[in-house]
Amino acid sequence: MNNKKVMFLTQAAMIAALYVVLTFIANAFGLASGAIQVRLSEALAVLPFFTPAAIPGLYVGCMLANFLTGGCVLDIFVGSLATLIGALAAYVLRKWKWLVPLPNIIANSLIVPFVLIHGYGMADAWWYLFLTVGAGEIISCGILGMGLLLVMRNYSTQLFRTAD
Repeated sequence: MNNKKVMFLTQAAMIAALYVVLTFIANAFGLASGAIQVRLSEALAVLPFFTPAAIPGLYVGCMLANFLTGGCVLDIFVGSLATLIGALAAYVLRKWKWLVPLPNIIANSLIVPFVLIHGYGMADAWWYLFLTVGAGEIISCGILGMGLLLVMRNYSTQLFRTAD
């Protein structure tokens, strides 16, 4: 395996691990799941702005976090798919830094209510869940994530360098 592949896998693994740890912290305060959720880990959804390794890192991290926090099967797979969709679209939009958080906000706001209704039995409350999950995503991705992006932009060459 060449150095570029090793660096890519290492970055993806570190992002996945960080996602899981931040989800555990939010979970300790009851913020990682349910109708009202503000996952600190969702701030990492801006990382595709810096590196494509963030795409699998966020997806695997979300999948592991959902599994390890006791999520249902639908949440583990479909909920994580929302993060994957958001990460892919964020990477596409990386030329417009202010748009980078939007794909994750939109994907999670649309998909997670479906998971909450069908995976956890929250009855017929799609619009309510859309608003509450959306608000949490705006806080975690839009505000915290954008702050993270702006701070990390100054250190991106050191943090996300590629192997020679």
